Amino acid sequence: MNMQTSFQISLGKGYILAVEDSMVQAKKLKNFLDTNNLNSVIFSNAIDAFTAAIENPPILVISDIVMPEMDGYEFCSKLKSHPVLREIPVILLTSLRDSLDIIKGLQAGADNFITKPYEEQYLLSRIHYLLANRDMRSSGSAEMVMEIMFRGGKYKINSDKKQILDLLLSVYEAAVERNDQLISTQAELQASNENLTAANQELDAFSATVSHDLRSPLNIVAGYTQVIQESYADVLDAEAKDFLDRILTSAFSMSKLIDDLLQFSRSGRTEIRTEFVNLSEMASAIVEEIVPRDKGNKAVFNIQSGLLSKADPNLIHVVLVNLLGNALKYSGKVENPVITFDKTGSGRETVFYIKDNGAGFNMAKADKLFNPFQRLHSNQEFVGTGVGLATVRRIIERHGGRIWAESEPGKGATFFFTL
Repeated sequence: MNMQTSFQISLGKGYILAVEDSMVQAKKLKNFLDTNNLNSVIFSNAIDAFTAAIENPPILVISDIVMPEMDGYEFCSKLKSHPVLREIPVILLTSLRDSLDIIKGLQAGADNFITKPYEEQYLLSRIHYLLANRDMRSSGSAEMVMEIMFRGGKYKINSDKKQILDLLLSVYEAAVERNDQLISTQAELQASNENLTAANQELDAFSATVSHDLRSPLNIVAGYTQVIQESYADVLDAEAKDFLDRILTSAFSMSKLIDDLLQFSRSGRTEIRTEFVNLSEMASAIVEEIVPRDKGNKAVFNIQSGLLSKADPNLIHVVLVNLLGNALKYSGKVENPVITFDKTGSGRETVFYIKDNGAGFNMAKADKLFNPFQRLHSNQEFVGTGVGLATVRRIIERHGGRIWAESEPGKGATFFFTL
């Protein structure tokens, strides 16, 4: 609610007493009151404020609710119980997150609630209203005590009718303001979602175009290189053959990088459709597919049977391909590579893990492990793009899970994840 006020408030010789234990908020409130030519005294605690009010009664009180030693409700109640101070209007500043706050405010005899963070013009209008109407208060009616039941508890309310009406109207006004803000935020969110959908569609189209436009020249380079290798093998010397091997390797590496980047991009936008997946069977099928590609690797895979989880089968397949592929790759230089896929943990959370006895890595650099293009080994040691684990983390987190690793150089690595 954006209220514009043009009235002037005259306090005469009186002053506004305010209590705010936050130094920042206290200075902000003091500056606001001074700017509007309102005499004020700010206290950091309600005990000192109550003593000062008895010695020199203010014409209005503004108090925070959450404070040490004495909160705003108790402070307000003490003011309303004092024969000299009881008619002074009290504004309570609150987050108003619980409907019980209203009952407590009524019990304490508060005149107005203002929710934090407040708009200064709105606070100014409330001050004006309470001061303009302070002489209209019905004396004596505050002696009538009403009992109400709320949330199974009995509460005694001794506020007069005007106090109750003012307080409830201020709460209603705050609720209307919050609702207006919610509607505005919802409209902004809907517009953002529409823009995001359009941006994702454009990104998909761009990715497809880039993929095609990059692959075409790469395929031509790789194709002609292979033709030269096969057709002119008799006339090429060793150095020329080495050059052609390097060209072909680079072309294949670039093609793999394009695949990984597209997969990384899609992993954050693909709609997740979960179902119960047999991770053991999926892992076994992946092993049968990737082992023949790594010629000479004699890794032994120990895959525990009956590993089940609810996940998107396509996305979790990407996770296992990357983790099992990495385990195979980084254990390729040890004499007896062993790779294990199993689960651990108890209670509600199941932790899956893939463990190898390969090269491992220094845990001091583990924070870089799941970032795109961050690699802990050189390309001369192990070929890679540095995108796979970033894709894995994105997929795991989209499933509401976590992934982390434990390792030691030369003693293998273990990747843990939850779904």
